[in-house]
Amino acid sequence: MADFFHNSFRLPESLAYLTAAVIHCVLIILVVAVGALLFIWLERKVSGRIQDRLGPTRVGGAFGWLQTLADGIKLIAKEDITPKDADWLLFKLAPYIGFAASYCAYIALPFADGWAARHMNTAVFFILAVLGIEVFSPILAGYASGSKWSLFGAIREAAQVVSYEVPLGMCVVVPVFLCGTMNLVTIGNMQAGLFTNWLVFNDPFTFVIAVVYFTCATASVNRAPFDLAEAESELVAGFHTEYSGLRWSFFFMAEYGSMFLVSGLAAILFFGGWHGPIPIGEILGDFLAYVVTPLVGIVAWLLSFVFKNVHTADHVAVAGHIANSLGCLNFLLKGLIGVTVMMWVRWTLPRLRIDQVMTTCLKYCVPIAAICFLGALGWRVADWTTGADIPLVGIHYGKGGRGMVRESWVEQTQSAKVAENDVPDAPITDPNASDGPTGSVEQSPDELLTMKGGDQ
Repeated sequence: MADFFHNSFRLPESLAYLTAAVIHCVLIILVVAVGALLFIWLERKVSGRIQDRLGPTRVGGAFGWLQTLADGIKLIAKEDITPKDADWLLFKLAPYIGFAASYCAYIALPFADGWAARHMNTAVFFILAVLGIEVFSPILAGYASGSKWSLFGAIREAAQVVSYEVPLGMCVVVPVFLCGTMNLVTIGNMQAGLFTNWLVFNDPFTFVIAVVYFTCATASVNRAPFDLAEAESELVAGFHTEYSGLRWSFFFMAEYGSMFLVSGLAAILFFGGWHGPIPIGEILGDFLAYVVTPLVGIVAWLLSFVFKNVHTADHVAVAGHIANSLGCLNFLLKGLIGVTVMMWVRWTLPRLRIDQVMTTCLKYCVPIAAICFLGALGWRVADWTTGADIPLVGIHYGKGGRGMVRESWVEQTQSAKVAENDVPDAPITDPNASDGPTGSVEQSPDELLTMKGGDQ
């Protein structure tokens, strides 16, 4: 994007990068904020359907589209109350820490091939590290509120998040070592093609790992049935009991932002990312080649009158942007499905007790994640999915049509061996020959061994 501003609008390079950074930040905040508004409305409709009622139907038409916006206006108009015994600075700061941690993680989350605010080779590690900072928000909120109910909720949240980060990390490591990288763009592109190439279908262990990941991710974002930090029947409202108005809404905006973040991360790690279950681009190759590409060329020709650096030959790049747009819609759909499943689980299962939450983590999720980690590693080492390899964007079809991911270090090793075999042999000088350039002869290794054997 910085190159676009630098070349098209002739902006200085520093100003172009600054403009691109500001646009990225604004887009992340707007997209996730609008997404939070949509998710709140969606949860009300989902809960209404599960409870055999309609949900919002008044504000914004028959479907209540503007109900969340009306609630936001109400929260802005509410008074911001600070308890008398609260720590003023930490009490005011706590909601923004969770909000910032939830939204900053989107910097490394790609929505399509190359569509990320910041390309990182350690994107997986960055997202998990930033999400770990979010736990400071309820801890500070509970401590600074001066209420025992808020403090109890903060302690529960801290114990739960720290405990579930262990199996969550084990689950994330499995796609990382299968693909040989922590770059989310590379992991997503290695699952292109049919849905059999998705890592969730790579072997039985990765399928179980995907289920464990989603369970731990639900607990890490404090969603029911793991929302003990906000148990109304025990702690009034948990760590945000003393909050009101707009600061109260920041906690929930961070929660819904984290819900889509972990769902999007699951889509990239296990469910093909921005690639659909069927490679429509390859199936409709002729249609794209003879119909869509010329139309894109016409659009590029029209754009050339607006932007001087756009030429009709750039229609290939424009077609790539169109493909990325479709991939982005695919990714958003997968993330929306993950968020909907979390809502479905919330309004279906009852809230667990604190001992049941910790038992689920320590006695079930951690052992299952460890066993599946070793199982996936053994499956990879045994190479049971190998077969007639048909390369397709880093994916090789195995036996039974099942996709298998080739690790990058294997390909690099094979390339190094080929390069080593292609290196010509160094010339060997005959010591018995006369001095000068005409006295040196090149001998093959076989001749040299024969000569040495004869000397011995």
